[in-house]
Amino acid sequence: MSSTATHTARGFDHPALLYRGRDEYLAGTLPFIEAGRAAGEPVMVAVPGPNLAAIRDELGPAAAQITMHDMGVAGRNPGRIIPGVLLRFADAHPGRPVRIIGEPIWPGRDALEYPACVQHEALINSAFAGRDATILCPYDADRLDETAISDAYRTHPVMAAAGQRWASADYRDPVAVAADFNLPLPDPPADALRIDLHGTPLTALRRRVAEYGQRHGLPSDRVADLTLAINELASNTIAHAGGDGTLTLWSDACHVVGQTRDGGHIADPLAGRVPPQLDGRPGGRGLLLVNQVCDLVRVHTDRDGTTVRIHVCR
Repeated sequence: MSSTATHTARGFDHPALLYRGRDEYLAGTLPFIEAGRAAGEPVMVAVPGPNLAAIRDELGPAAAQITMHDMGVAGRNPGRIIPGVLLRFADAHPGRPVRIIGEPIWPGRDALEYPACVQHEALINSAFAGRDATILCPYDADRLDETAISDAYRTHPVMAAAGQRWASADYRDPVAVAADFNLPLPDPPADALRIDLHGTPLTALRRRVAEYGQRHGLPSDRVADLTLAINELASNTIAHAGGDGTLTLWSDACHVVGQTRDGGHIADPLAGRVPPQLDGRPGGRGLLLVNQVCDLVRVHTDRDGTTVRIHVCR
């Protein structure tokens, strides 16, 4: 089939694939890829490195025809997967159905990352509503805990395993599931650096953030990422919360962590996950950029205010 051939739109399909071991993984993913290739559809595989290598080895020379990403790199921050991986691929093929294998939850994701992962899986259903796309999400049923499998049933309308598909009786409204994981964040450490954003010029703030990052072991490119992200968050506080807010900085064994807190409220659950120019949503560009440059972004927002916490790896 040529890229210009007509097709029958099938809408959006978002199944979770439950697998146990390498053989079941390949039995569930390779036919999905081959069906896309046979139909002339663009195919992307975005899965953790070891699984990516297994698929690439099985495909052999045909792997060159597939777009591939190591999700451990491209999706380290779950908040950038929808805009930076999934939508980017779909939008590169306008008017064509696309097939994607996306594996954002794998053994080794920690407790800090997990809520953002589940929000991501739920909000795929909103971000891709009305699009002609299939996104297959593998879940390692041997090594993931029961909570992760239970959440897969809540975030995927369809489940698949061992060549069978069935409707998920536990599937819930994506926005409601995302709201379940809009959780208060633990308090920063007592010795964290606190800066009052009110009256602090952005130039001075950027300088202090850069100095902090350098002092705590970030290489120059990551200092730039930290500074850019904090500048965007502080600019959002100025634009949407009148400038009243606080910045808190601290470091742990692996990251420099920054947090802004202000009185604003983020009403749109897709803010920072869908490029605003695609759907006409006001704002959101700053948070989108923050997701792109940080290794983890966690947000808690309610009517009392919004906390955004970013992690930048050393």
